[in-house]
Amino acid sequence: MARLEVVAVPAFTDNYLWLVHDSESGATAVVDPGDAVPVLAEAERRGWRITSILNTHWHPDHTGGNLAVKEATGAEIWGPAGDMGRVPGLDHALSEGDRVSIGNHRAEVWEVPGHTLGHIAYVFGDDAMAFVGDTMFAMGCGRLFEGTAEQMVGSLRRLAALPPVTELYCAHEYTLSNARFAAHSFPSSKEIADRLRHVEQERLEARPTVPTTVAQERATNPFLLARDVAHFAQLRAEKDNFR
Repeated sequence: MARLEVVAVPAFTDNYLWLVHDSESGATAVVDPGDAVPVLAEAERRGWRITSILNTHWHPDHTGGNLAVKEATGAEIWGPAGDMGRVPGLDHALSEGDRVSIGNHRAEVWEVPGHTLGHIAYVFGDDAMAFVGDTMFAMGCGRLFEGTAEQMVGSLRRLAALPPVTELYCAHEYTLSNARFAAHSFPSSKEIADRLRHVEQERLEARPTVPTTVAQERATNPFLLARDVAHFAQLRAEKDNFR
């Protein structure tokens, strides 16, 4: 079985909307379509028909294009049961352990609260990839808008326990800012310093820095390097005001 093909579609200032395609069945999902226009255009350019919409959480920059994509394609919308009533057009409410398919590729739904209470991730174990929304970023994590530090630490550690080669598809291009904060917080880390230099070059050449991998995050994500929940909370508060 061929691996899923994933295409990043930039939107807004720094969002990535993900098109996920199964070449064998022709099934195509879009993950977190905050804006319908660019994903519909990219799918049409590639000759793909969007068959499903996968939302990780309710925020409008992740769900704002739901209804337009659904109207244009007939795609069904899957999203977190914990965000019921806040995800436009939700057809299928998902909870921990539920499964979603793109063709013959199956994802397990993980509840990963912290950024929002209902946040979920789609973990395609056989493809070694996970769509993690705003829970984990490359070298960072989402702000605690609804959840607690304890919840976010649990969610991050759970994702970090996936196999090291697992690709993590997050929803924003925040890596340069995150890398600078990581270097500020852990100035003696050679791994972080090396990655910061790499990220600086990638962004200078306008290349995306995601997906990341579990192995990279274990080594260089300051929120995974936190000693405990209190240290995590301190880092998260500092990052909220870091410039």
